[in-house]
Amino acid sequence: MDKSALLKAIVDKLAHELALQSEAAEDAHKEATNDESRAEDRYDMRGQLAAYLAAGQAKLADEVATAIAAFRNIALRVFSPGEPAAVGAVVRLEARGAQSLYFLGPAHGGLEVEVDGAEVMVVTPSSPLGRSLMGRRTGERVALPQGARTVEHRIAAVE
Repeated sequence: MDKSALLKAIVDKLAHELALQSEAAEDAHKEATNDESRAEDRYDMRGQLAAYLAAGQAKLADEVATAIAAFRNIALRVFSPGEPAAVGAVVRLEARGAQSLYFLGPAHGGLEVEVDGAEVMVVTPSSPLGRSLMGRRTGERVALPQGARTVEHRIAAVE
């Protein structure tokens, strides 16, 4: 898999999310400072609620911006056969004839991108799945929960 294309897809998707979060934060700020949001009596909380929303949206935008910086600073490298998975690795899992791809990233786990027709999910070392994959090598088995049961996956490749 072309990791530079994967990284570009991740950063592009995060940049789009940052634009949406920034716009939402700006809209919430405008609502909080609008004259119509002034309290009409001591029980009117519209302005205060809008201010809380604006602060939350701004915090989310900051988190996305931090994630973009983390992905831009990641050192892409090719993992040698037998080398353990670490941040920057694409891990290919197989279970019941199906394959799934995961990118061990520095931030923003759960993000899904499509590269070369394949869906890749970002996982972080702090997530349960990321912890299960960190340090594992090609050929090892990993038991992952799926619903109410556990399914054994084989690590087909660490790239």
